[in-house]
Amino acid sequence: MHNLFEIDEWKVFETKFDPSKQEQAESIFSIGNGSFGQRANFEEDYSGKSLQGSYVGGVYYPDKTRVGWWKNGYPEYFAKVLNSCNWIGIRIEIDEAKLDLAKVEVRNFYRELDMKTGTLTRKFRCILADGKEIEVQSLRFCSMHNEEIAAIKYTITPINFSGNIKFTIYLDGNVINADANYDEIFWLEDTQRVGVKKGVVSSRTKKTNFLVATAMRFSFWKNDELLDIHPNCAQKSLYIDNHFEHYLEKGNSYTIKKYVSITSTLNHSEFDTVAMAINNVTAAYTGGFDILLSEHQNSWAEIWKHADIQIEGDVSAQQAIRFNIFQLFQTYTGKNPKLNIGPKGFTGEKYGGATYWDTEAYCIPFYLKTAPQEVSRQLLMYRFNQLERAIENAEKLGFKNGAALYPMVTMNGEECHNEWEITFEEIHRNGAIAFAIYNYLRHTDDWEYVQFYGRPVVFGIARFWAQRFNWSEDREKYVMLGVTGPNEYENNVNNNWYTNYIAKWCLEFALELNDKYSNNAHPLSAEEVGQFKSISSNVHFPEIAGTPIFLQQDGFLDKHLQSASEIPNNERPINQHWSWDRILRSPFIKQADVLQGIYLFEDHFSLEQIEANFDYYEPMTVHESSLSPCIHSILASKIKKEEKAYELYLRTSRLDLDDYNKEVGEGLHITSMAGTWMSIVEGMAGIRVKNDCLYLDPILPQHWQSYSFCVYFKKQPLKISIFQNKLAIENVGTANVRISYINEQIDLIPKSEKVFSIKGL
Repeated sequence: MHNLFEIDEWKVFETKFDPSKQEQAESIFSIGNGSFGQRANFEEDYSGKSLQGSYVGGVYYPDKTRVGWWKNGYPEYFAKVLNSCNWIGIRIEIDEAKLDLAKVEVRNFYRELDMKTGTLTRKFRCILADGKEIEVQSLRFCSMHNEEIAAIKYTITPINFSGNIKFTIYLDGNVINADANYDEIFWLEDTQRVGVKKGVVSSRTKKTNFLVATAMRFSFWKNDELLDIHPNCAQKSLYIDNHFEHYLEKGNSYTIKKYVSITSTLNHSEFDTVAMAINNVTAAYTGGFDILLSEHQNSWAEIWKHADIQIEGDVSAQQAIRFNIFQLFQTYTGKNPKLNIGPKGFTGEKYGGATYWDTEAYCIPFYLKTAPQEVSRQLLMYRFNQLERAIENAEKLGFKNGAALYPMVTMNGEECHNEWEITFEEIHRNGAIAFAIYNYLRHTDDWEYVQFYGRPVVFGIARFWAQRFNWSEDREKYVMLGVTGPNEYENNVNNNWYTNYIAKWCLEFALELNDKYSNNAHPLSAEEVGQFKSISSNVHFPEIAGTPIFLQQDGFLDKHLQSASEIPNNERPINQHWSWDRILRSPFIKQADVLQGIYLFEDHFSLEQIEANFDYYEPMTVHESSLSPCIHSILASKIKKEEKAYELYLRTSRLDLDDYNKEVGEGLHITSMAGTWMSIVEGMAGIRVKNDCLYLDPILPQHWQSYSFCVYFKKQPLKISIFQNKLAIENVGTANVRISYINEQIDLIPKSEKVFSIKGL
């Protein structure tokens, strides 16, 4: 696969302006801080192909569902993350012509995302129509220290002339969503105010009535000298600016330092939102750009102390894992309990910016080991807080008595996905939430959470499964009909193995929790206990008789089974070239399905079963979901298929960097980036948590000399390093940690290191 941009351990950069890559670059070079984010659009005007995007966490609009045929139970809306006020705007006009890279000769273009410091920089020279040459440099960041602040440093230097240049520094709330179902504008005017070197625009979302305020201040400098300027002010609906002309002397540099604050009623009262934006930006302006930047860089340094994975000997793999970790922390920091992790984060509009099962299945494992325990607990509390909505969602589909169906897509707990095969049938999402509670528990021993918050969620989910199964007289087993498993290239199937398996497990987990807390309030009824036991011990699982292979669903063997390698390259990805009918009749698997279940419940199966199922399903898997390669990579590591594990690691880690699925211009695949991290920590390093012990079973790809990383386990930070002949584990915490390698299990005391000798790596 051809690299889109240059390779560097800590940076993504490009050295030539290529308009055909602009939308891809806007996604890949995006910046954010967990509260809001910005695509890498240019500050100056650009008339070329571009997806303008500035997004504020938790702010959405219920865009009316657009379907060809309405069905009972459909949600009435699809929640859309909103493109909000354009805060980066700095218009440059020279001789009444706007600076526009689509219309000038661009030279020496350089754009860089520095992942170590969380900054986006750009530098270029351009030749105007009359031969005048200018150089522009910009640096911007969304502060990780103060999540309501961003700043831009924009410098222009006339190279071969002196003359007047007009500057317009603006905020523009007249924005649209490219993915609006009915081309509707989602914002209503609230207020705009403008003054000398300052201004604010606030607007409200229709229907949901979120108020978002964006305030700015700026200063103007010649080299290192602060200039006293007297700009003109302008305002109109949802727009304010300051504009002025200044005589620029040849060879001197002139800089705009623009400070921005973004606030919303998600975090502030109606009365305070605008005032807070103004106060925040005033404080930022007073403190100055350098202080803001230093605080921001220090915050990133603290994150990298624990979150970094260091790979020796493979720069491409090193860049990729850091890019994935960087984007995850830009998207979610754990500071705000009202937020969750959208599949595109702050990098694009697709998928509505809403919460999917990706959070529980992929992101929680990442945050469990890279962030304090409170971050993962907060993600799980998000679901507890929406339990009543999950019960309402189930009631809309005919379920009763407290059965809970968590939505496939949500912003507030209501289902807002409008494809029937997903909304009604991809119900395995429920199981991922219950498993995340179990996974959190085994990492943290936080029984207080489970008793009061996790247990009601698990009970609601189990009640759903108990009603969703039905008894088959023919099979004399409980079956589950009409579902879509993780493989979305199969719809409306019977007895999807993964769905049946995780549903059975959920029923058993609910029974375990009920036994443990039998004296607590709101236990399962005796009737429910009997029902759960009866169902869980009599579930039908499709299989290939006489083999250890678990069949993906009933009827799978009726397909013409063939390898994905037989698909011509010019027909990949098939979801962009084939009809849906052809895809459904094919054996090709979009993402891990049976293997997803084997990954979650690995200890339930023998190594022979794991390898047989991997060898059977991997050749038919097209990996056209971003969530797929990581699971296959982890299992390949488990069965010591090291080259395959490495190949799939590169695919998942460089999915966006190299645009494998030809869709990165729409935004990045944020939640699958946690799977990239899993490919190393759970895959290559073989880390597992069971029986209050951290187990390791590492491999070392032949392309790597070594790799190392830190993890949290039972609140204790550990540093783990894998070399060609040794495994080193250092306990940098304050309490003993039980660890195990092969047949040796020890309690590693604080501030000590254990080195194991490894053979065969």
